[in-house]
Amino acid sequence: MRVVFMGTPDFSVPMLAALAARPDLAEVVAAVTQPDRPRGRGQKMAASPVKAWAEAHDIPVLQPVRVRDASFVAEMRALRPDVAVVAAFGQILSQELLDIPTYGCINVHASLLPRWRGAAPIQHAVMNGDTVSGITTMQMDAGLDTGDMLLRREVAITPETTYGMLHDVLMETGAALLIETFERLADGTLKRMPQTGESSYAPRITRETALIDWTRPARTLDAFVRGLNPMPYAVTTLGESAYQIGRLRLTGRPASASAGAIVCADPKDGLIVAAGDEDVEITEMQAPGKKMMEAAAYLRGHRLATDTRFGI
Repeated sequence: MRVVFMGTPDFSVPMLAALAARPDLAEVVAAVTQPDRPRGRGQKMAASPVKAWAEAHDIPVLQPVRVRDASFVAEMRALRPDVAVVAAFGQILSQELLDIPTYGCINVHASLLPRWRGAAPIQHAVMNGDTVSGITTMQMDAGLDTGDMLLRREVAITPETTYGMLHDVLMETGAALLIETFERLADGTLKRMPQTGESSYAPRITRETALIDWTRPARTLDAFVRGLNPMPYAVTTLGESAYQIGRLRLTGRPASASAGAIVCADPKDGLIVAAGDEDVEITEMQAPGKKMMEAAAYLRGHRLATDTRFGI
């Protein structure tokens, strides 16, 4: 089966690798990924993880600026794909593109659809306190993650789960479920299931999204912080300075001051801040110009006054 793989970040790589390792199921004839972008402090041009992996394994790479352009549509037609697989690609496919592969386009989506349609389902699942997430393989249509479901696999979210932890589990789960999807497609047992139930949307994470509102309950804030760890991290302000927050600890003690107030800032006793209902301890933080570190380590060399308050 001739397959065109469309993906960009490291999340997509295990899925491409899984397909390439099964020539009995798939002949990956091309990898389509986003154009090289400037990255890092030096802003040097860098290839996407999918491009790097594909080139290292002699898979032809296409990098259209716009997949809707006629020139790329013509390239897709010339590849004569039986299936296109889309996994965190980063561009919206037109109906014209969706209609090219014989068996259509299969999306590997990092949520249990119809919950968390959109660009950032993993982060939103953790941020909103979900206890379960998962992978859905889906037959794509012109809507935003609205196509018929093919297979689903659940993954538990624990009170310790961060975005980074769930991301890594789901990308391996997605690779395994994609192979199962292809196996069922090959033997004729793959069934399509319409999405039912209440849907929700997971928009891209922005600076505004990542701002901590200390008036919210402690457990809500804990989930929020974990859902943004390690990218881009939750942010709070103190005066003109912005601090990234990596981890919180629930104290179980009622809030002893107004929301956002620094209750304690001591290397031994911790950095305690009042939330909407309880005091919480910031255990990992990154001050301006510093690296992410334990809050106790930061407090050993810097003073935070207890008569100050983080922005809300």
